[in-house]
Amino acid sequence: MDSYDYVIVGAGSAGCVLANRLTEDPSAQVLLIEAGAEDTADEIHIPAAFASLFKTKWDWNYETVEQKHTGKTAYWPRGKMLGGCSSINAMIYIRGNRADYDGWRDSHGAEGWGWDDVLPYFKRAEGNQRFDGPLHGTDGPLNVEDRRFTHELSTAWVDSAVAWGLKRTDDFNGESQEGAGVYQVTCKKGRRWSTADAYLRPALERPNLTVKTCAPATRVVFEGTRAVGVSYLDNGVERTARASTEVLLSGGAVNSPQLLMLSGVGPAEHLREHGIDVVAALPGVGENLHDHPACGIIWSTRGTTDLVDAATPRGLVRYQLTKRGPLTSNIGEAGAFFPTTGGLPAPDMQIHVAPTLFYDNGMREPTVPGFTSAATLVDVASRGRLRLKSANPAWKPEIDPAYYSESVDMDRMIAGLRALIEIGRAGPLKRFLDQPFLPTRHDLTDAELAEHIRENTQTLYHPVGTCAIGSVVDPQLRVQGVEGLRVVDASVMPVVPRGNTNAPTIMVAEKAADLIRGR
Repeated sequence: MDSYDYVIVGAGSAGCVLANRLTEDPSAQVLLIEAGAEDTADEIHIPAAFASLFKTKWDWNYETVEQKHTGKTAYWPRGKMLGGCSSINAMIYIRGNRADYDGWRDSHGAEGWGWDDVLPYFKRAEGNQRFDGPLHGTDGPLNVEDRRFTHELSTAWVDSAVAWGLKRTDDFNGESQEGAGVYQVTCKKGRRWSTADAYLRPALERPNLTVKTCAPATRVVFEGTRAVGVSYLDNGVERTARASTEVLLSGGAVNSPQLLMLSGVGPAEHLREHGIDVVAALPGVGENLHDHPACGIIWSTRGTTDLVDAATPRGLVRYQLTKRGPLTSNIGEAGAFFPTTGGLPAPDMQIHVAPTLFYDNGMREPTVPGFTSAATLVDVASRGRLRLKSANPAWKPEIDPAYYSESVDMDRMIAGLRALIEIGRAGPLKRFLDQPFLPTRHDLTDAELAEHIRENTQTLYHPVGTCAIGSVVDPQLRVQGVEGLRVVDASVMPVVPRGNTNAPTIMVAEKAADLIRGR
């Protein structure tokens, strides 16, 4: 049995950060275990190619149960490689709203996680190439830059959103989140900049870091109620690595609660149903699952180009030689934040727009030149849960985000889609829009819009909450009821932040590294 000070499970957005920060201490021996392979595919590093990774070996390829309020299942891509979801996402750099983190602290017992507490960790991570000052970091490992290509349709949408009544913003991570603008991205000189690039590779030459890929974890090993190691598969053979100080789970909102339950930590009756000995009865494990649901309004276009036009051998050669052109697009180039109704403490709606047809997670082949605008609910009332289907670690868990189980979520999505239809009729964008594509008409009643939402809702790839601070882990991210075990990933977020969750997950890991080191 190999022995280390720390064993980290999952080399994704959080795990790569932990591996880097903990090995800054040369006396700390760290093992990082990743179920997937090294991030070698060209498509990982080409920003516009991220959807081509879906349902491949680079993807956990999860699917929810049939949703009671939509009648459909939902496909959930999750990165299965070095960098995890930071190697498969749309690279949008958003931190969330001050109200999110102050809400964690004030309403969920997350002492030390208010906005003023977490801002230094966002800044420590950030290497922003344009913004500085009190709200931004400029020399952190996570490169944040202006995208090298922005399509004219994205610019026209921002102008039209301003004409509709939103203010213009060039920094969604500035003093105010509200407004319309183009997104900054986690790229470096036109190439995806994942946490594998930003954090892991600089640490690989340290002799105190060991990385094992293609090594799915099977359980946390306990002696009594103390976590002392992790069992994992190595070429099909189960091995165990001992952790003399702590085991750190960074598998994300699906894999971390699954591994806890497989290891005997979770709802006691559910574990017994699967023949799993209970180490610690912790009913919150797997509960509080929620996500940002998204639904689009799509047009065919005229008098312009489509991002698909760049997906040619010539376009690829241009990208490879110059790291410029349409393949540096992250697809979701621009967007907005705004409240759908008065009296809200912060925006409840985020918009993502793409100069192409992007629906069903980009799995549909574009048939005409198109433009997509998607409403994303970022203040989500509905809550679901995750449960085991089997005690066999190879079985995927049962995932139920319970989309629209709270009717207010549907009401706000309807308002978001109505805003998108109106913006499409305002300003310079309308001259590029030909015909409604999805839905095929825009003079819809609320009931018809609700049916469109039920039929076409997809994940925005932001599941959180299944090992939440307050119910599963304490504010130091230590799992309650056991010793020597922490969870460090998006699953600890008691409420999903308003916006894309990659930067907040990296922040969680930056702060966790200090908590682990006693700083």
